[in-house]
Amino acid sequence: MNTDPIADYLTRVRNAIKANHRVVEIPASNLKKEITKVLFDKGYIANYKFEENGPQGNIKIALKYHPISKIPAIRTLTRVSKPGLRKYASVDNLPRVLNGLGIAILSTSKGVMTDKEARLHNVGGEVLCYVY
Repeated sequence: MNTDPIADYLTRVRNAIKANHRVVEIPASNLKKEITKVLFDKGYIANYKFEENGPQGNIKIALKYHPISKIPAIRTLTRVSKPGLRKYASVDNLPRVLNGLGIAILSTSKGVMTDKEARLHNVGGEVLCYVY
C-alpha cells in the first residue's frame, strides 16, 4: 500500500526523465489524471493516455524532450504538501515558482489548476507540487 500516491506519481516521472525514457506508466486515480492534464496543457509532457484495464487503470505519459539537445521539458518536480504536513495557500499567498516561469499545481474547490488560474478564479487551495 502506498501512503502518498502523488509523491509516487512525481517520483515515477522524475525517475523516467533521469533514465531518458520516452514513456512512463503510472497507476491511475482521479487526482493523478487531473495533474496529468495540467502538465499537458502547460506543455511539460508531450502526450498522455488513460487506459482502463482492471479496477484502477493506468496513465501512460509520453515525456517531452528538446529535439536537438535532448534536455527534458521538466527540470524539477517538487512535492510541497505531504500527508504529514499539508500546505494550503489563500488567494493572497499563492506561490510564484521561479518568479512566474514555473507553475505550482493546486487542488482547489474548483478543481486542480495552476497558481495563475487560481488567481484568475480567485480561489486558494492545497499546493500539491512545483514544476519547472
